[in-house]
Amino acid sequence: MTSVGGTSLQDALSALLSVAARAGVPEEAARAEGLSLAAALAESAPGAPADWAAVTPGSGTQEFFDAAVRGRRWRGAPTAVLTDLIAQGSAEKVPYAEALAELASAACNLGEPTMRVVGNASVAAAAQLQAAGARQFQVGTSPLAKPAASTPAPAVQVEAKVETAPAEPERTVEELLAELDELTGLASVKREVHRQVAVLRVEKLRVEAGLKSPTITRHLVFVGNPGTGKTTVARLVSGIYKALGLLSKGQLVEVDRSELVAGYLGQTATKTAEVVASAAGGVLFIDEAYSLTAGELGADQYGREAVDTLVKEMEDRRDDLVVIVAGYPEPMEDFIAANPGLASRFRTTIAFEDYTDEELTGILTRLAAAADYELTPNALDQFKVILASTPRNRSFGNGRFARNTLEAAIGRHAWRLRDVTAPTTEQLRQILPEDLTDEEPTEPAEPEQPVEPEQEEQA
Repeated sequence: MTSVGGTSLQDALSALLSVAARAGVPEEAARAEGLSLAAALAESAPGAPADWAAVTPGSGTQEFFDAAVRGRRWRGAPTAVLTDLIAQGSAEKVPYAEALAELASAACNLGEPTMRVVGNASVAAAAQLQAAGARQFQVGTSPLAKPAASTPAPAVQVEAKVETAPAEPERTVEELLAELDELTGLASVKREVHRQVAVLRVEKLRVEAGLKSPTITRHLVFVGNPGTGKTTVARLVSGIYKALGLLSKGQLVEVDRSELVAGYLGQTATKTAEVVASAAGGVLFIDEAYSLTAGELGADQYGREAVDTLVKEMEDRRDDLVVIVAGYPEPMEDFIAANPGLASRFRTTIAFEDYTDEELTGILTRLAAAADYELTPNALDQFKVILASTPRNRSFGNGRFARNTLEAAIGRHAWRLRDVTAPTTEQLRQILPEDLTDEEPTEPAEPEQPVEPEQEEQA
């Protein structure tokens, strides 16, 4: 497969594997997540499955969409390998993040370019670079996607502006708690995490002093609607527990039912045990954990085999493993009650509240800044109008809604500038109100006039 005006997926994948080899990462692990990320970014592009399959011999359309499902979580968060490199303080974390950003750009060459893919790629690249502590990338003017036969391609590309740095010292508990406190909203979550840290710290000190101390379970239940920051907090908890000396590695392994359950009885136990082994020394985060015990008692033998194996592995690895299960509040209560082993190990539940409109506006502003975009004051007003007319039911994505809005806006922004030969830096950065809707602007693309500082709204 060749690409026009950008790196091909094959070349980007090769570069990713080269960095992975230097970092001591198994080739298959890096290849799998690279292909999954590319599929997740390009899944809406016509013809993308065929182009993706061209660099994955033996794969077809079904494999493409299966990979896309696995990779969606990384559209707004660091990949599993990158998370592990960050936890290790690896010198290769920034080069690996840079390679992922380039792979995100290459994903725009799969199939015919769409505005949605451009936005997906921009936000995903920003998430990888920001997580690794890389310098903020800038928007360039080289093509991000190959042109269709009758449709001009969006004319922007994210290019990583990063420098390789030596391994950084591991972060302290105080630094990680400070990062937690900087997250938007989540006041009750922050209080509970601080409380957990205080309890576990004193327990550790008592043991070191030779005093009797009750065994306190470190496993957690996170309940809340989608997009309320559960994975982000789980990642910080893994680092905090490592800094406290309770975990040896501090990596976060995020899975769902599909990654624990196999196609046949007996295989599920092996598959689940392998997943738990990969999380040893860190945190295993199981999203929508209740899917393992859904339905009538005994109806889902596969899910219950996974739960039974999980309980056994938690006991065998109790000194160097933390499990966090997450999902909607009511189903999670049923999940914990479904197995006595779960009820005895998950005693602390942390509730994640939905974000307010003000908090969602702040999240959108922060995501845009991380991707080197800026929403004008009028664009922020438009986002508030959109929020006011959006139903807040279970399907509402909270933080994901803000991220999806930005991804779509970046695509429309690129389309708006398609005929601008030499856009200014301001034009390349500014998201305007019309970029947040599907309505066609009535005026040519012009940057908004700057407003006085006292008129600017707080994010």
